[in-house]
Amino acid sequence: MLYLRGTKFPFFNFNITSMSKGKISVLVILGVLLFDQIVKIYIKTHWMIGQEQKVFGDWFILHFVENPGMAFGLEFAGKAGKYILSIFRIAAVSLIAFYILRVIRKNLPVGYLISVCLVFAGATGNIIDSLFYGLVFDHSYYQVAQFLPDAGGYAGFLQGKVVDMLYFPIIKGHWPSWSPINPSEQFIFFSPVFNIADSAITIGMGIILIFHRKVLQKEL
Repeated sequence: MLYLRGTKFPFFNFNITSMSKGKISVLVILGVLLFDQIVKIYIKTHWMIGQEQKVFGDWFILHFVENPGMAFGLEFAGKAGKYILSIFRIAAVSLIAFYILRVIRKNLPVGYLISVCLVFAGATGNIIDSLFYGLVFDHSYYQVAQFLPDAGGYAGFLQGKVVDMLYFPIIKGHWPSWSPINPSEQFIFFSPVFNIADSAITIGMGIILIFHRKVLQKEL
């Protein structure tokens, strides 16, 4: 059985308290990375840019877009900026990896460790896109991308785009005509399109800020 603070989950045949922190870390990181990459590769090799599929009505949609740069599709300094951003991401993920090793050695809550692993796995998942997707896929504009195309990929090393597909336009409407912000234009909440890796980062940071603020303050 799996026991977590005295609660039994009958579909698992192990005790989480008996697992080493190292094993927990590996399971969380590999689980997120596999899930993230399987979904991304499927979308990339079966859909074209802009293609979508409704999952639950109009408020949960799979919508294929590619993010060339930072959050919300922001870019800076062209190709050079992409190199700088990718190198910064690699450095940041490397620091998080060393920090995970530190957390494993210290007597910190397992929930905190899992949260940090979620952040690490999410950041790593997006880095994989930037590092390799431009090399191993061709572009997805007006066509379904091929894996390892004869003509080569759509971009060089560190120049790949991040695959996004999760879209939750929960509320749709229009700004009132008297609004000082975008009068009469359409309003959508929540409009960003993101992926599994982004979700892992958000969930990990959310758990830390809500349940492990004291641990984070001590670590800082």
